[in-house]
Amino acid sequence: MVKDSNRSRLKKFLAFSLYLFLLFPGQAQQKKDVQPPKAAYNVTVNAVTLAVTVQDRKGRYINNLEKTDFVVYENNERKEITYFQHDEQAPVSFTVLLDVSGSMALENKFEEVRQALRLLAREILSPQDELALLVFADGEVEVAARHSLERSDFLAALEKEKAYGKTALNDAVATSPQYAVRAKNEKRALILITDGIENDSVTTPEQALEIARRVEVPIYVIGYKIPRAEEILARHKRKSGLSLQSIVYTLNLFAEATGGKDFFLDNMEELLAAFYEIKKEQSHQYLIGYTSYREDERYRKIKVVTRKGNYRIRTRQGY
Repeated sequence: MVKDSNRSRLKKFLAFSLYLFLLFPGQAQQKKDVQPPKAAYNVTVNAVTLAVTVQDRKGRYINNLEKTDFVVYENNERKEITYFQHDEQAPVSFTVLLDVSGSMALENKFEEVRQALRLLAREILSPQDELALLVFADGEVEVAARHSLERSDFLAALEKEKAYGKTALNDAVATSPQYAVRAKNEKRALILITDGIENDSVTTPEQALEIARRVEVPIYVIGYKIPRAEEILARHKRKSGLSLQSIVYTLNLFAEATGGKDFFLDNMEELLAAFYEIKKEQSHQYLIGYTSYREDERYRKIKVVTRKGNYRIRTRQGY
């Protein structure tokens, strides 16, 4: 892996972010928090932004809705929508979170993913879309290529990566959204690519989820060539109790809670189709904002509905 001072500082930032999140989860959206002066009681004011996907029962995207067509609830309390944006041509900032652990070297997984990511960078994304690459293995998340419109850094970093070591999947999910949210475009997405074999995290899936869902970035999870048979899975060094069912459950949890989507794929053709679908979905998303007044740091459940149409709506479940 490339080792330089900038990447080292960014890696330390990611690790420190995880530490702060675990100790002080209430500070997850500190930049957007405003403390009312001399309030009679402790109230935090949050500006909450939701990426909302609307589809009909056949899976077609709905693009003709207006601000007045949406209703937002937080803990069953209706919230006034203070921000609304829907622009199919708006640029997107994509952050790829790539598993480069040793298990990805098996069955040609890593090379197939690398080839598909080349096509993502060169052909699938629009020229105005930002792209960054984070890689994780052996308990470390490294910034291999920062967000940029130029593809050369991304492609060069991708070529240098090799699969090695253990998989700290939960740790990676806990730290990487804080980097993804720093991208410049309002529309942002984190694309996690992994075979799901967890064997090195200090963070539990529940802790990782608690951290990730506080950040306004949907996670699109791609489980690539997850070992199906128990006898194959047993050959991998893995945490006790890890099974195909638990891998699928955890990856689905990361996607669903953050308003993303999961894909479980077995070949490069399916992988490229997933990239096209993610790009398409991001283009069709609505951005909706509202103000939340909180007296404590307990979990807040979010629900978005439309006044018309029997639509399927997907957004993050809460924070």
